[in-house]
Amino acid sequence: MTTTTAGTEASDTARTVFLLAHTGRPAAIRSAELVVQGLLRSGIGVRVLAAEAADLPLPPSVELVAEASPDVLDGCELLVVLGGDGTLLRGAEFARASGVPMLGVNLGRVGFLAEAERDDLDKVVDRVVTCAYEVEERMTLDVIVHNNGTVVHTDWALNEAAVQKVSPERMLEVVLEIDGRPVTGFGCDGIVCATPTGSTAYAFSAGGPVVWPEVEALLMVPISAHALFAKPLVTSPDSVLAVEVQPHTPHGVLWCDGRRTVELPAGARVEVRRGAVPVRLARLHHASFTDRLVAKFALPVAGWRGAPN
Repeated sequence: MTTTTAGTEASDTARTVFLLAHTGRPAAIRSAELVVQGLLRSGIGVRVLAAEAADLPLPPSVELVAEASPDVLDGCELLVVLGGDGTLLRGAEFARASGVPMLGVNLGRVGFLAEAERDDLDKVVDRVVTCAYEVEERMTLDVIVHNNGTVVHTDWALNEAAVQKVSPERMLEVVLEIDGRPVTGFGCDGIVCATPTGSTAYAFSAGGPVVWPEVEALLMVPISAHALFAKPLVTSPDSVLAVEVQPHTPHGVLWCDGRRTVELPAGARVEVRRGAVPVRLARLHHASFTDRLVAKFALPVAGWRGAPN
């Protein structure tokens, strides 16, 4: 995980921020209105997708773009995302494609990718205006699907790539492989391959460990495996993880960040490795990940007296 200051992110002239919001939430609509007003008052331009603009109370000076193409953030210094985890992962797709840092404001429940909460909107605007934020890079995953030796699909993920069963009445039979060597095979509901960022998402729900984001590693977490050896595995960030769907099993499905999916026929092979392109996140706080973990999961820490002298 690499961290830089925001000094090189913004120019003194023609500053523009891209705004992405979950327009299906009334709270997001009001929050978007407040953010837009604050940025425009400070002389910072705002760009919004035209499809979302119809649901937002925006002044005429806001720039509208018709297509969600890879170059939609060209000329923007920052991507501000208002919403829950799903909206933040949608924003991560824009951030990865453009290289523009993403600043998330959580309007959902947990929001580990978010840097601020709904009550922090004034602070968010102030930090954006004064460039008082840092940028860190988060590891991603590159995902390749093979079938009969041919690459049939490529994808990526910030949180996880999950191989899952489709048929509720039958398990998915898989063999796991790390760095070209088989590890074990079993029947299961699926396998989650995750980054440290994704360790608090689906992998956590499947029983995987919480990994601090500055740790460079890859995770492989079985889901409801029918086997004696079915523990989560943590590997080198340079490892190549593979899940082979056995020929005699029903077909499965691959989900990347719970947003993009492709069917996996029996015999398919999914390879997961460290992504070539990271996602850049804007950070406002220097609070430790430990404090973030306690706050997001509302962990009981009453009675703590502090570290011994």
